[in-house]
Amino acid sequence: MSQSVIGRPSVNPDTSAPDSPAPTDQRPHGLVWKLGRWFLDGLPTIIVMSVLVAIGYYGHTHHWKIPTFAEFTGQAKPVVKDWCEEHGVPESKCVICNPDLMPAGPDYGWCTEHGVNNCPLHHPDVAELKKTPVISAATMQQADRALALRERPDNNAACKVYQKRIQFASNEAVQQAGVDVELVDREPVTEWVSGTGEIRYDPTRLANLSARVPGTAWRVLKNVGDRVQEGDILAVVDAAEVGRLKSDLVKAIVAENLARKNFERLNGLRGSVPGKDILAAEAILAKEEAEVLSVEQSLANLGLSVDVASIANLNKQAMIDRLRFLGFPEKLAEQYRSQTASANLIPVRSSMNGVVTERNVVSSEVVTPERTLFEVADPSWMWLILNVPLEEASLIQVGQQVRFQPNGSRKEITGNLSWISTAADKQTRMVKVRAEIDNADGQLRDETFGAGRIILRQEKQAVVIPRSAVHWEGCCQVVFVRNKHYFDSPESPKVFQLRNVRTGFVNGDRVEIIAGLLPGEVVVTQGSDVLRAQLLKNSLGEGCCAE
Repeated sequence: MSQSVIGRPSVNPDTSAPDSPAPTDQRPHGLVWKLGRWFLDGLPTIIVMSVLVAIGYYGHTHHWKIPTFAEFTGQAKPVVKDWCEEHGVPESKCVICNPDLMPAGPDYGWCTEHGVNNCPLHHPDVAELKKTPVISAATMQQADRALALRERPDNNAACKVYQKRIQFASNEAVQQAGVDVELVDREPVTEWVSGTGEIRYDPTRLANLSARVPGTAWRVLKNVGDRVQEGDILAVVDAAEVGRLKSDLVKAIVAENLARKNFERLNGLRGSVPGKDILAAEAILAKEEAEVLSVEQSLANLGLSVDVASIANLNKQAMIDRLRFLGFPEKLAEQYRSQTASANLIPVRSSMNGVVTERNVVSSEVVTPERTLFEVADPSWMWLILNVPLEEASLIQVGQQVRFQPNGSRKEITGNLSWISTAADKQTRMVKVRAEIDNADGQLRDETFGAGRIILRQEKQAVVIPRSAVHWEGCCQVVFVRNKHYFDSPESPKVFQLRNVRTGFVNGDRVEIIAGLLPGEVVVTQGSDVLRAQLLKNSLGEGCCAE
């Protein structure tokens, strides 16, 4: 008999009440039902998403084009792909992939003389021209002059980029890419060395005038801007030293006359008087003559020349009257005779023809020899002083033409180089040069600043193109030249050939082409970035100098 736990009836596991139903597990059947219900609820969404994915895949693979009826019915003809993805033109017309469509011209290689490949100067047949031109001796000499003058940008002889060609699908594609072209032509070219400078008076035509002895300005006769001739009196100075010298001259002349009379008297009594008296009289005469000469020379040093012989026989008063206005013209002497009794007057004269450019004195002002009273300049010829960079000084020579444009002026003046300094400035490292400028019209002003150019070379017929047409491709300078068969027919390949060039003088937006192009060819000037991008795409992995 089984024992039961108190408070809990015992249950026989093998038996159960006859009226109780048998227990069953419902979990597996509930999960299937839930999954089925979820699938049925999400079935419309799954169908819609599947349709969208199918449409997207079809649109992507068929470039979103609606198929034609023929394609639905299976009657469409198969499409043949004819497009060169690499060069952006139809495969059947790609001259790069099919060189036989447009055979490349002869490759003459590197020109050591002019520094380009396929040099048109030696091989004009490489030019993109319908007719092969004739290269004259003058053209070759012009290139030689340009290369000999100074260092020019170099190209790498190993560069093979000149063998490349860029093709467009059509002329409309060229226009849509913004590509513009220009005809290569000849223009005058002037090459120069530039420098800043100033106009100055020619020092050999400039005079600073002052009184030769201390005194007082008695009269000032000329003003700034007055034209004067050599010898004209600019001012009159009252100087006591002048009066003393004139007095000394009178005394010396009188003493000389007395000594001469005494000597002549004793010499006439030779034999009757002691010889030593004659010798003494002769010595006194020589001394007085020397004194006259000394005073005469002192007056001459002051610019007051006197003819002693013409006044030696005059009496003392007459001599004083003659010397009173020594150095003055008769007309001015008569005018001053009534204005003063002084014998101290000395004129300040102009030493050259010119214009009074400075006046630094007024009447009654004390003056000294150290002080400049007037500046007189001859402005008919001026000096142009230019400062040239030291590294370009070797290019200039005496005799070369100089052109100078003063600040604020539209007029350009010309002259010729007359001097080149043998030293460079210690601070600026510039070399001074000088040119003489004709200023007959008087339009130039002293100490006028401006910009100058020293002309190195002038060519009347040089090949010149826009700077935008020239590109640096890592090891050489290139231009894009339009093929000569570009317009032979609408179906002609639209091809641009690369050409390396040797550039010369650059002036603004124009650059001289020494070698690499000939007049009549057509080069790309605008939109060349499109061509360069295509060139880069075609040359990936090759490098500029790839074989």
